[in-house]
Amino acid sequence: MDLASSYERCRMLHKKHGRTYYLATRLLPAWKRRHVHALYGFTRYADEIVDQTEALPPAARKERLDEWSERFVAGLRGGEVDDPLLPAVLHTIAVFDLDVDDFATFLRCMAMDLTITSYDTYDDLLEYMEGSAAVIGTMMLPILGSADPAAAREPARQLGIAFQLTNFIRDVAEDLERGRVYLPREDLDRFGLTPADLRPGNPKIKPLIVYEVERARGHYRQAAPGIPLLEPASQACMRTAYLLYGGILDQVEAADHDVFARRATVPNSRRAAVAVRSLLTRPGTPVAA
Repeated sequence: MDLASSYERCRMLHKKHGRTYYLATRLLPAWKRRHVHALYGFTRYADEIVDQTEALPPAARKERLDEWSERFVAGLRGGEVDDPLLPAVLHTIAVFDLDVDDFATFLRCMAMDLTITSYDTYDDLLEYMEGSAAVIGTMMLPILGSADPAAAREPARQLGIAFQLTNFIRDVAEDLERGRVYLPREDLDRFGLTPADLRPGNPKIKPLIVYEVERARGHYRQAAPGIPLLEPASQACMRTAYLLYGGILDQVEAADHDVFARRATVPNSRRAAVAVRSLLTRPGTPVAA
């Protein structure tokens, strides 16, 4: 597949599956936008091998993930790549000299989802999110650009963790259907719950979700100082993503923390308003954490 077609394939994957982030990415200059699509395509496709092939046993899914990872590594070494997504990913890595260890760490964490279905402590979950979310922040940072990359690095990592923890809170029901519980066992114990108690209509779940929402907001607060450190042309994009993902938590709260009644989504009217407001915000303006 030629390079332009590979970037377009990544863009379509992003448009289909990443509505919030895709909207934010449209606020980037076009030359940056396609590289963000490439990173999204890479992470999404690996995730789909794990989660969208559930008719296959875990061993078969791991084999598919390993084969795709081997094609990726071969491409990094200059080999021919027969894959619709990888040419764009490999080109993006080369253009920005991205750290390939971040990609290897991400793929290892995707493999964890095939064998690990729960986490005892928040430190255990953080170890997983380090590879599945924080590294995405560090992958993105060279594309977004910053006058002070060292100072922007930790906020970028924190934003990746905040986004993923938001997803875990929103998707409790969906993850249970896959046999997974991402909310740590120690947190369930704190509120007198077991995994079996995570079911529709159980009012005892609310304090747990309140606790997790506040924990996620803590990561957003740590991420907020990084947005004004980005290149001016990238700030509207990340400000929008920050506010819209945080808005998912607002919707969870508006539903009285019932994560089973419906999937929390930000209304289209608010999405559009946030994007416009971000475009009109002067670069360097602090984000309300």
